Amino acid sequence: MTAPAQPVTLAAEAGTDGILLWVALPYVSLAVFVLGHVWRYRYDKFGWTTRSSQLYERRLLRIGSPLFHFGILVVLLGHIAGLLVPKSWTEAVGVSEHTYHIGAFVLGTVAGVATLGGIAILIYRRRTVGPVFSATTRNDKAMYVSLTATIVLGLAATVAANIAGGGYDYRETISPWFRSLFYLQPDPALMTGAPVLFQLHALSALLLFAAWPFTRLVHMLTAPLGYLTRPYIVYRSRDTALGTRTPPRGWERTG
Repeated sequence: MTAPAQPVTLAAEAGTDGILLWVALPYVSLAVFVLGHVWRYRYDKFGWTTRSSQLYERRLLRIGSPLFHFGILVVLLGHIAGLLVPKSWTEAVGVSEHTYHIGAFVLGTVAGVATLGGIAILIYRRRTVGPVFSATTRNDKAMYVSLTATIVLGLAATVAANIAGGGYDYRETISPWFRSLFYLQPDPALMTGAPVLFQLHALSALLLFAAWPFTRLVHMLTAPLGYLTRPYIVYRSRDTALGTRTPPRGWERTG
C-alpha cells in the first residue's frame, strides 16, 4: 500500500532559504522603505536634502552628475518596463520578444555604462577634493558602496547573460516573481532558478531600498515645486542711519 501523495508546498518548491530571500526579505525591505520615509519626513525634515557640495567643486560635478542622473533615470524606466509590464502586453502591441530583447539590451547597457561612469566620477571627486571629502559622512560612504555594487551587479548580469551566455529571458522568471509580491501571492521558486548574478543584483537592490530612507537618496522622492510659486527673495543694503551701531572702521559705506 502506497502512501498518499503529499501536496507540494511553498517550502518544498523553494526551500527555507528561498522563502527567506525571496519572500521575507522583499516584504521587510518594502516595509522599511515606506515606513522609513514616513519617519524621516516627520522627524527629520531639515535633513531631507542632498547636502549639495556644489560650492566646493564644480568642474567634475558638471560631468559626473548629469551622466549619473540621466543614466540612472533610463535604468529606472527600463526596470519599470521590464518588471511591471508582462511579455504578453508588449507582444499584443506588436513588439516581438526579439525586438524587445535587443532594444532592452542595447539601451540598458548604454545607460548602465553611463550610470557607472557618472558615479565613478562622483566618487573620485568626493575622495580627491578636500572640502568634499571632509563633508562626506560614513552614511554617505556606505550608500556609495551599496549603490555602486547594485549598478555593477546589474550591468554584469546583463552582459554575462547576453554576451558570455546564450541569453536569459528574465521576463519569464524575475518579472513574474516581482509582480507576485504585489499580488500577495509570492512565488520564490521563480527566483531560485535564476542565474546567480541576477539573484545577487536583486538582493543588493533590496538591501539598498531598505537603507534608502536613511541616506541622502531621499531627495529622489521630492520635487522643488514650491520654487514655482514662492516670492522672490529681496536683498537690500543696510542704511547706517537705521542701525543702532556705527560700522567698524574700514567697513564704512562708500556711496
